[in-house]
Amino acid sequence: MSKAALQLKESCERPQFEAELLLAYHLGKERTWLMIHDRDEVVDIKGFEELIARRAAHEPYEYIVGEVSFYDIHLAVELGVLIPRPETEILIDLVADIIEKERITRIAEIGVGSGAISVVLARKFPQLKIVATDICDTPLKVAAQNIAKYGLQEQIALRKSNLIDVVREPVELVVSNPPYIAEDFLLESNVIDYEPKEALFGGRVGDELLKQIIVDVKKRGIRWLACEMGYDQKAPIADFVKEVGVQSINFYKDLAGHDRGFVIDFGKGVK
Repeated sequence: MSKAALQLKESCERPQFEAELLLAYHLGKERTWLMIHDRDEVVDIKGFEELIARRAAHEPYEYIVGEVSFYDIHLAVELGVLIPRPETEILIDLVADIIEKERITRIAEIGVGSGAISVVLARKFPQLKIVATDICDTPLKVAAQNIAKYGLQEQIALRKSNLIDVVREPVELVVSNPPYIAEDFLLESNVIDYEPKEALFGGRVGDELLKQIIVDVKKRGIRWLACEMGYDQKAPIADFVKEVGVQSINFYKDLAGHDRGFVIDFGKGVK
């Protein structure tokens, strides 16, 4: 185990911990099982070494095991699908508050990815109907798997679409964690070499898709919009919404204190 941890020293913050997780995954056991059987011989040591080599090459742990823990559930993920981040849980909680207070029954999600946002919200609100879109096939496939896993096919409809172009039915709120990174921003190897660029980069500046979403939702007369954004995008988004006549926008921060997203109330009957 110490040899495996040493191999992971450059690729992750907690090499011993991740080596143990990968061994537990390899053996099909819980990590606590390893502590009781620490002297047992590892079955198929070569298979375990291959897992360690993948992680040492900066491949994300979640892609190696095909799963991510998010909110109160476990979701399937694979190459081509963005790994949901803990900060997105804040966006979900903010949207859940609006759904509850406003008694919202129909929403849309732009950029469904693994289905994380839609699956959690559908589980929270059994009467909620969601149309979730993505422009790429792999996220739609994986989201369908996760939706089926939790028996939410009656609540969540998947559509291949650019933003909300094919969402024709009325919705009261749009939620999105869209690509918002500038295309020349330097990302760590485990992100840029493995995660889908379509889910990361939002254009030359990074906020182009966010601005397009704001315009599209406003044109459709949808009252609520909740989006995640980059830590440095508060000022340009605040200026932009003034230009397009948005009266109410509230920004929120993540647990590290960085600006992380916004909620817009366009007001009833907005045109």
